[in-house]
Amino acid sequence: MSASVGDDDDVQMNMTPLIDMLLVLLTFFLVATTLKKVEKEMQVELPVSASAVEAPKEDPTLVIAVNREGAVYLDAQPVTTEQLHASLRQAAAANRERRVRIDGDRLTPFQNIVHVMDLCQFEGLTNLGVHTMDKK
Repeated sequence: MSASVGDDDDVQMNMTPLIDMLLVLLTFFLVATTLKKVEKEMQVELPVSASAVEAPKEDPTLVIAVNREGAVYLDAQPVTTEQLHASLRQAAAANRERRVRIDGDRLTPFQNIVHVMDLCQFEGLTNLGVHTMDKK
């Protein structure tokens, strides 16, 4: 019995699954690198607290940071007092129970934090929290 191998047929490799996997991996790495936490980029040295607790992740928290010099940042973007007023007014109009987290540098004068708290309360946002570091 003899069998013919058929050397005259061209053997081609199907590249479609390989390209599909390459695109899936590329998409994964692009998404994974852009979803880093914005708060980690802020140069705010948080105060230490012995009773620090982790905030719930399910609600969208409005993050206001105050650095050492007293400059105010809203979601990692520098803002003026007028811009902060407008943003807080919009947030209060959408949801008065929205959680506001204040990240104040431990070396900033407390008056800067009180000013931000006053602005929040003036616009009707009373669900305020202060972000601290866990004492380790």
